[in-house]
Amino acid sequence: MKIGIIGSGGREHAICTFLKSSSKVDKIFCFPGNAGTSFIAENIDVNLDNFEEIKEKIKNLKIDIVVVGPEKPLVDGIVDFLEKNEIKVFGPNKISSQLEGSKIFTKKLCEKYKIPTANFGIFENEEKSLNFLEKCKFPIVVKADGLASGKGVYICDSFEQSKLAVNEIFNGKFGDAKEILIEEFLKGEEMSFFIISDGRNYKKFGSAQDHKRVLEGDKGKNTGGMGAYSPSRLENKELDKKILERIIDPTLKGLKDLNTNFKGFLYAGLMIVDNEPYLIEYNVRMGDPECQTILPRVKTDFADIINACVNENLSSLNLEWSNKKSICIVLCSKGYPDKFENNIEIKSIDQIKLPEDCYIFHAGTKIDNSIIYSNGGRVLNFVIKSTNLKESRDQAINLIKILNWENGFFRKDIGYKIIK
Repeated sequence: MKIGIIGSGGREHAICTFLKSSSKVDKIFCFPGNAGTSFIAENIDVNLDNFEEIKEKIKNLKIDIVVVGPEKPLVDGIVDFLEKNEIKVFGPNKISSQLEGSKIFTKKLCEKYKIPTANFGIFENEEKSLNFLEKCKFPIVVKADGLASGKGVYICDSFEQSKLAVNEIFNGKFGDAKEILIEEFLKGEEMSFFIISDGRNYKKFGSAQDHKRVLEGDKGKNTGGMGAYSPSRLENKELDKKILERIIDPTLKGLKDLNTNFKGFLYAGLMIVDNEPYLIEYNVRMGDPECQTILPRVKTDFADIINACVNENLSSLNLEWSNKKSICIVLCSKGYPDKFENNIEIKSIDQIKLPEDCYIFHAGTKIDNSIIYSNGGRVLNFVIKSTNLKESRDQAINLIKILNWENGFFRKDIGYKIIK
């Protein structure tokens, strides 16, 4: 079986790695991939906005299944486009992808199907937003409506902070903003919860704890994710049941009522308050870096899972999981999430000897004449799977120190709420 993977981040390198380990997979192509994927797959240089070019290359390479990693092509309708051209794709269609593409779409769905979420208001201009905020109690949450790479959320402790957030959003910081979302601040603990669906049936696909803030102690600006561990420390059977019955099931029913089915990974970003789940937002793909912690824990052949979903046969497959836990620490370019330099050489990465259950997934890297360079804010993911999260974190930090990349920084406290 030939598989194509669309995307170029740490998530896609992880997907590539675990598909590569399957005896069912003969060859993998990454569109466009990164330095890490180039060692285990064939990178294909493409413009991810050019669906026609991608389609032609998939057809010419006789690829059997395409896995779409990042959110933008999904929201833009790449699944619909490829399926119309008789290409098998793992990922949700354009309508389903609105769960991530529009926070307002999701909030309205929550309202209609009584899905527990924060109280909210939708505003179409700066003046109406500020008039509402003048009457609010703080803290409060201000969100850009569209895709924002995990950075379009402001937790505001004062009117002045909320005023700045509204101004930045309506002035195009995250693209053209026609509406803005303002919602109550829920005090609890966040949790990432995943399912995988073939469009007819679904199965739980693990949980994780992301660390969004750039600084230790969960301080500083929001990022795409500084690290994660899996499973979440909050996970329990009673909570799982509540999440599935109150959040996942009514969401999938809502999509069915729109004459569409969800196929792919669905990631529910939740706030857990006294063991009660509230939906913060949806992502219509694996999280990054959560994916890098969840896939190492999957014992079932990953290619079998993807194949079963594409062929609407997931119910016949038994998903098996490792009892071990995993942790990911993200090595970032200095300056991230603000301005940072690209094209900085990463020396000696090929000299690092990785023991069993240890991985380095490339996120923002590229390769030129056998030399690896940085090519993004989040550069490398150091992932360790073991029975002891503290030992795993220490081992990941030690690997980062061995690499000794002077242009990088990372959080040393990933998992601090569970590691004592």
